[in-house]
Amino acid sequence: MTIQYSTTHRNNNVADITSQAGSTAYLLIYSGSAPADCAAAATGTLLASLPMSNPIAPAPSGGVLTMSAITAENAVATGTAGYFRICTSSAGTTCVAQGTVTATGGGGDLTLSSTSLASGIQVDVTSFTITANGA
Repeated sequence: MTIQYSTTHRNNNVADITSQAGSTAYLLIYSGSAPADCAAAATGTLLASLPMSNPIAPAPSGGVLTMSAITAENAVATGTAGYFRICTSSAGTTCVAQGTVTATGGGGDLTLSSTSLASGIQVDVTSFTITANGA
């Protein structure tokens, strides 16, 4: 049997992302595959750096953290988005969470209308949720 957790535990789990991200969080989108974990240095090319709201999300519900508005910005490089990182600043030195990026319907942790990003072209994230494990 898969381990299951209470809703309170799952809410606390994903709420910690908001706490760790702090008031100056950024969503950084990179090309390539994600590093082994958040402690490892970013890999690939930084394609976009999007400021997140403060706080990045209201209180989670049912173990789901729904991000507040993410400011659209122009891509800083051209490439195919492969993964994202939520970091405490645009410098990306402290990673709080990371996951895959796919086009809508591709099943990634973050979905974009297209994973093909072009320098100088606006990148929009219309919705973004993180669901805790153990539902």
